[in-house]
Amino acid sequence: MPTPITVALDAMGGDHGPSVIVPAALSALACYPQLSLILVGDEAVLAAFLAKKHYDPSRLRIHHASEQVAMDELPAQALRYKKDSSMRVALNLVKDRTAEACVSAGNTGALLATARFVLKTLPGIDRPALIALMPTNVDSKSVVRVLDLGANIESTAMHLLQFAAMGHIVSHTIDGVLKPRIALLNIGEEEMKGNEVIKQAAQLFAAQTSLNYIGFVEANDIFTGKADVIVCDGFIGNIALKACEGTARMLSDYLKKAVQKSILAWFAIPFLLPLLNKTKKRFDPARYNGASLLGLNGVVIKSHGNAKEVAFRMAIYQALKQVEQDVPQKIASRVEITLANTPSQ
Repeated sequence: MPTPITVALDAMGGDHGPSVIVPAALSALACYPQLSLILVGDEAVLAAFLAKKHYDPSRLRIHHASEQVAMDELPAQALRYKKDSSMRVALNLVKDRTAEACVSAGNTGALLATARFVLKTLPGIDRPALIALMPTNVDSKSVVRVLDLGANIESTAMHLLQFAAMGHIVSHTIDGVLKPRIALLNIGEEEMKGNEVIKQAAQLFAAQTSLNYIGFVEANDIFTGKADVIVCDGFIGNIALKACEGTARMLSDYLKKAVQKSILAWFAIPFLLPLLNKTKKRFDPARYNGASLLGLNGVVIKSHGNAKEVAFRMAIYQALKQVEQDVPQKIASRVEITLANTPSQ
């Protein structure tokens, strides 16, 4: 019998709030029997969404929070003045061990600031980092983890080394990669390419016997399966992520318009549809929703703000897997080993 796991949901966060999060919660409970959920937010609003729904009250309950963080609210303002927000209260539930994880689709900056303030970083971790799962073109199961995707605009070489150690744990424990290949995202693969931080990081990575460092990769290698974990600072990572998302939308829109304009395409649809559906399923962003905020004393998952039901359920699944694998504790152990093998800077 699986160990019961409780996850707190910021039920008021995101573009859609309870209209998406409540159905996603009910769906997740049906999929994962070991899961219990706490919906954090306005009790009256959440009770209305749950009215006439069939669920086990021992596995799903409401925890009232009188405030919510707006999607465009300044992180410092949310941290200082929204102490009873659904986001803050959900993180407090993780801090006091009422829940093992928190999932939020809310304001990213506010979540990063509040999570770091409430939960604090693990020993040896200077800054938490956002890591996300992306597909590759190798096969239907191959994936790559990329971090940092926006938690830190600037990072030192030592920060990047810490990110690598954290990414190693996630790839090994969650994705099942025996010896994850770690790469640094750069503007070229040659040793002389990149800024001083990247060059210093490469030296630190290469000196680590505990990491399977394979060198530099460029952005066009993110989806090739060349690496299992790709490390970069948050500024570069966020730009790369948004560029990938934009390219995916452009290709999808182009295909739709091309089919609508071509009579021959309409006749080919019955033959192409199975392949198109398979491709769409493989690269559907909903399947990869849920960026993990690594390096904290607890599991925190950031869902995309406009996530729909299936995507938010996947974010809950990401939280469940990290709790089951005790990712924070394993990160702490890995970082301790990494730092012990690193020359003083």
